[in-house]
Amino acid sequence: MPNAEEPPRFPRSSAYHPDWILTGASGGANALWLTEWLAEAMELRAGMRVLDLGSGRGTSSVFLHREFGVQVWSVDLWFDPGERLARFRDAGVEDAVFPLRADARSLAFAPGFFDAVVSVDSFVYFGTDDLYANTLARFLVPAGALGIAGAGLVDELDGPVPEHLRSWWEPSLACLHSAAWWRRHWERSGLLDVERADTMPDGWQRWLEWQRAVSPDNHVEIDAVTADRGRNLGYVRAVARRRADVEPDEPITSLPTEYVSRPLLRG
Repeated sequence: MPNAEEPPRFPRSSAYHPDWILTGASGGANALWLTEWLAEAMELRAGMRVLDLGSGRGTSSVFLHREFGVQVWSVDLWFDPGERLARFRDAGVEDAVFPLRADARSLAFAPGFFDAVVSVDSFVYFGTDDLYANTLARFLVPAGALGIAGAGLVDELDGPVPEHLRSWWEPSLACLHSAAWWRRHWERSGLLDVERADTMPDGWQRWLEWQRAVSPDNHVEIDAVTADRGRNLGYVRAVARRRADVEPDEPITSLPTEYVSRPLLRG
């Protein structure tokens, strides 16, 4: 965690107790830092309905409601919604932050239900699918905002993984992309107008601070990020709005068919 004597880069997050942040950790990044950074590029207003997609153990969901007064649907597939509810009750936000277990690819909300969707350090696990923008845009109001922030690349890797990253790199890390990649990925859907796609200045140092605080024995990752020094790895952010003049395709749930008996063989 940052030195207490340093001016806080994330002033909203710095008000939260480090123990509360650490005990709510659910991934490889500080969810509050990334949520605050993402919110700097989004317009979140009191009373808005916000989907926190891939919310982990829900610290980002608490933060969103407390800091911006929005209602939050805290959705995650891997983490227990009961544990999240206990956290929300202790934080005094259970009337406005609602824990749900759901797969991001099988959401059951009404079309146009949300004013905004945020996804912190999780979108890479499902959002790289070429068809996912259409799936998610259905749940946004026209001109509703979609914002993501998390681990990524400064630039797309052109060729083999750099030598200094190979001991840490594994096949699943192919989901990491640059801010420019996310801009192209969303714009080619025809449904989203991208307003911001960038990389956090010195994000690799924030990455190291968090790993050293929450997982100091993770030497492989710490050594890789230290050796990289922001040449390839960092935090990326992308914010877009659903175009109001284009309707997402309706999902295909079934195709009507009727069996008609015919001879199997000729003659």
